[in-house]
Amino acid sequence: MACGLVKYGIIGVGMMGREHLINLHHLRDEGIAVVAISDPHLPSRQDALNLAHSFNWPIQTFAGHKDLLDSELCDVLVVSSPNMTHCSILLDIIAHRKPHHVLVEKPLCTTVADCRKVVAAAKSRPEILLQVGLEYRYMPPVAKLIDVVKGGDLGRVRMVAIREHRFPFLVKVDNWNRFNCNTGGTLVEKCCHFFDLMRLFAGADPVRVMASGAMDVNHKDEVYDGKVPDIIDNAYVIVEFENGVRGALDLCMFAEGSKNEQEISVVGDIGKGEAFVPESIVRWGIRAEGRDGVKTLKAEDVRIKYEGLHHGSSFLEHLQFLSAVRAEDAARAPSVGLQDGLISVAMGVAAQLSIEKGRFVTIKEVME
Repeated sequence: MACGLVKYGIIGVGMMGREHLINLHHLRDEGIAVVAISDPHLPSRQDALNLAHSFNWPIQTFAGHKDLLDSELCDVLVVSSPNMTHCSILLDIIAHRKPHHVLVEKPLCTTVADCRKVVAAAKSRPEILLQVGLEYRYMPPVAKLIDVVKGGDLGRVRMVAIREHRFPFLVKVDNWNRFNCNTGGTLVEKCCHFFDLMRLFAGADPVRVMASGAMDVNHKDEVYDGKVPDIIDNAYVIVEFENGVRGALDLCMFAEGSKNEQEISVVGDIGKGEAFVPESIVRWGIRAEGRDGVKTLKAEDVRIKYEGLHHGSSFLEHLQFLSAVRAEDAARAPSVGLQDGLISVAMGVAAQLSIEKGRFVTIKEVME
């Protein structure tokens, strides 16, 4: 697939699926086209079709992903359907006679067991490239902080702290994201991003998790089919890693009065670095120089043609994934693989269980 048009299909064209469609439109000069979409929800299909027509992309629409697969129109699939559908859709894609490369939205699946089913199935199809959409890695300030840490500017990492203070969950089709059974829980659905970053900065796998959280403000007056939402809207989470690094997450989803949605801090034995989103500011300095030695950088990436919902990170994610798809090297690998997706989910599941049980939960416990 080194040359020629790369044909994409999108499975699930709600808000995030249409966001992928727009990102891919801004990549069309790279020799790609979206040729098919599928979604059982007719209004979402129609909205995506209208959007594609505005881009002058003739596309075929399908009510189900199996029909899209059987059409064999696509080389690459983007799975952006509701979380609870990921496992069955991915298993169908992997088992299909035609190999399709896949970018699946986070979380990989809603449970560790389902993630492991996908990981096991994928081993039988090594020709398929499967990447998990943990795109926060690509946000310019986060990417710059990753470079600072990997460059050794902070020394040996000892602590990682991530704060997300933001708005409540958005409204989705049939309000599927209001319930743990559909999302995996807030700490899986939303925070797998942050657990992935923690693990990346720590350079080690997690060992155990302690969390405290609740649904204190949002969604308490909502009722759907006689059921009140059960997703938490705030939490503190502590994660301990194999190499002794500790991570902390501070999540609040009723904090619209914040200058930055995300503030990420990494402290090593010789220095500290911080990234701020959406200000796109990175600061880092070493202990020996104190406050006077702190460097400040406005993080930008000139490759970004569309900022979108995630400050250009989805565009960069697609750009990287397309490069991997086109690579001819037999050793090619996704930048965010299934194991990354699995562990980020396991950390979220452990945090949810810790809140329920009121105790530390080991990763081994949820993996087994």
